[in-house]
Amino acid sequence: MEKLHYNTMPSPIGKITLVASEDALCALYVKDEEKPKMVGAVKNEDNKVIQKTIKQLNEYFAGKRKTFDLPLSPEGTEFQNRAWNALCEIPYGQVWSYGKQAQYLKAPNAQRAVGGANGKNPIPVIIPCHRVIGSSGKLTGFAGGMEMKIFLLKLEGHEVDTHGLKLSKQLSFESL
Repeated sequence: MEKLHYNTMPSPIGKITLVASEDALCALYVKDEEKPKMVGAVKNEDNKVIQKTIKQLNEYFAGKRKTFDLPLSPEGTEFQNRAWNALCEIPYGQVWSYGKQAQYLKAPNAQRAVGGANGKNPIPVIIPCHRVIGSSGKLTGFAGGMEMKIFLLKLEGHEVDTHGLKLSKQLSFESL
């Protein structure tokens, strides 16, 4: 079993804990959520993957980075990994519906499975599950909490209505 390292960083969405091997980022945890990848991980401020991740996250939160260039190693089922790879295709500032993500995966009836996979995304923000919303434009569940989803969507240029439930600007995806 590969040795894992972790370190934390402050952020506008709360304390982030990063877990990585020598080669790739394995998990990103926000605040006090359960951290299964932390079991056996050793604190290491010198891990190059973690250092690069902290730098890129700080640039993203400062509005200076729109894409991440990091080695990622999320662990999931074959379907989950396909769903997470699809999330990485959603450009900064755009959103997809669960249906569009399912179509991208060539599984047009798998919206619920897509939602389940997105909810288990071990590297949120970097694998941008916050960019997936309901086909009506309504913001739907998010493992990091609705407040975090709204913050990230606003950071990427979306206007969220006063209830925080619906994007109020023109939706930026074709055929929800």
